[in-house]
Amino acid sequence: MTPEGHAALLTEVQFLKTVERPRISKEIGVAREHGDLRENAEYHAAKEKQGMIEARINQIEDSISRADVIDASTFSGDKVKFGAWVNLEDTDSGKKVRYRIVGPDEADLKKGTISVSSPIARALINRKVGDEVTVNAPGGDRVYEITEVSWTA
Repeated sequence: MTPEGHAALLTEVQFLKTVERPRISKEIGVAREHGDLRENAEYHAAKEKQGMIEARINQIEDSISRADVIDASTFSGDKVKFGAWVNLEDTDSGKKVRYRIVGPDEADLKKGTISVSSPIARALINRKVGDEVTVNAPGGDRVYEITEVSWTA
């Protein structure tokens, strides 16, 4: 996991514990005052939210406890590794894309980050600028050329 991903998870778990947990506890208390709990939809919805929040807290804490934080800004070289920013060009369409290879908990395609375990990242690892890689995508095989590898945004 990158230092940024680690920090984001720490921030999220802190928010869930200090803001969301107390808020949902109050919601449960208010819903409980409405009477019979067997037919109280607000109470059941609040309890379900509480369960989801607790599950997310447990998931994040587990990820944090098992994480190896790797600062890719200290890396260099032209081979694609974890933490690298990779510029690609689709050899068929000419479309250019830029991805950063990160841990599974950090992957967000909208932010240009892909999981190290994704098909495209697996195809890129240990390749270098000028290499063509074939990615098995749901819509069929795609061929990309690596046009740049960098270690900073």
